[in-house]
Amino acid sequence: MAEEQFKRNIAFKLRIEDILMGKPIDDGERFSFLELGDKKIVRVNVIGNIVDKFESEGEKKFSVLKLDDGSGQINLRVFADDVEKFRDINQGQTVLIIGLLRQFNDEIYITPEIIRELDPKYLLVRKLEIEKNKIQKEPIAREQIIAVKDKILGAIKSAEDQGGIEIDKIIMSLKDISPVIINQEIQKLLEEGIVFEPRPGKVRYLG
Repeated sequence: MAEEQFKRNIAFKLRIEDILMGKPIDDGERFSFLELGDKKIVRVNVIGNIVDKFESEGEKKFSVLKLDDGSGQINLRVFADDVEKFRDINQGQTVLIIGLLRQFNDEIYITPEIIRELDPKYLLVRKLEIEKNKIQKEPIAREQIIAVKDKILGAIKSAEDQGGIEIDKIIMSLKDISPVIINQEIQKLLEEGIVFEPRPGKVRYLG
């Protein structure tokens, strides 16, 4: 069951404008996923600034944090015990969010699983990373792609006894291969359910 969960719910790296441009799909009663191009998105990985925060005072605990990454704004809605878990997250912080997309009254929002404070420079790093991935690359021979995929898988498998490997380490070890291509191939491996992310930026072999 855990393996199936990893296969279904990849945390896609997106900018907020991409989320807002997506098409919410429901099953007739509740939100199922966000359709964006050929992707069906349930979980997201977003970096932004907390620009506003509201916390309820009644019996029903909840808080709403507004996230802005320069391309748009989206609400993070936190409920019950998670309110205490994320109480130290405040306006003005730059954060990494891993969470589930949800919809209520035509509003798409994120229910966060992880909120981690980052240096503000990572906002620009993420913007450039996503822009590079959107640029059309020169065609690469199928044989080359297979060779790249084999090298990446070899690096991931060899790190299993350490509990996985950081993507940055894969990029550093494969200096003759473009980081954009490496990220693209890792994303494909995630989508195929061959590898998974035990935490953001780190991958393990799933098989």
